[in-house]
Amino acid sequence: MIETVTDIVTPDGAMETFICRPERGGPYPPVLFLMDAPGIREELYDMARRLATIGYFVLLPNLYYRAGRDTKYGPDVLQHGSAEHQRMRAVRTRMTIPPVMADIAALIAFADKQAAAKGGPVGVHGYCMSGPYALAAAARYPERIAAAASFYGTWIVSDAVESPHLTLGKAKAELYISCAEHDDLAPPEMVKELKTLFDKSGNPGELEIQPGVHHGFAFPQRWCYDKPAAERHWERLIALYRRRLG
Repeated sequence: MIETVTDIVTPDGAMETFICRPERGGPYPPVLFLMDAPGIREELYDMARRLATIGYFVLLPNLYYRAGRDTKYGPDVLQHGSAEHQRMRAVRTRMTIPPVMADIAALIAFADKQAAAKGGPVGVHGYCMSGPYALAAAARYPERIAAAASFYGTWIVSDAVESPHLTLGKAKAELYISCAEHDDLAPPEMVKELKTLFDKSGNPGELEIQPGVHHGFAFPQRWCYDKPAAERHWERLIALYRRRLG
């Protein structure tokens, strides 16, 4: 594996991005891996590596970069009330979709200049807070993004003017949406409405509910990690990228 950490220039500053790809061969289709709310950590690096080993140019940006360099959090970031959780939430609650769409454009432009990255279709997937970002990106950049996936994405249907559910029909990408059966951030009534909207959109993809699991099930270091569901998540994601990116 070849790994680098690079600052990618955006209209709002320098976005630290972990990049990995196979050592031999190439060029490889670019894939944008969008983090969950707890932020960049070794667990995500390992997931990016797993995807890169099968032939992708993976970019994992720190989407909190606008708040500065000190936006990587300690292991108690998921402990409600902890100092690290409060520090993360102070950044997370200011996140909105439009600036992240500018970040997506910067990532694609960067990949287009790399000899190891194949030009053409791009994949994007996000977890938790970034599930909506992945779907929104597919609608914003339909000529470039050919595959997009959301894993336990939060509040994909909301009253916000930028809510991703409003743009489902605009994506040319194949979409895959995976929801956990038990998820306070994507409750059953929201998922039911999302499924209705997804079916009406005519997208060739799929919305799948993972039975018996909780929000965060794909992360090996999370209390709710569920190995069968996590491996299914890899199966679905890799198959999606194989179909649409090669």
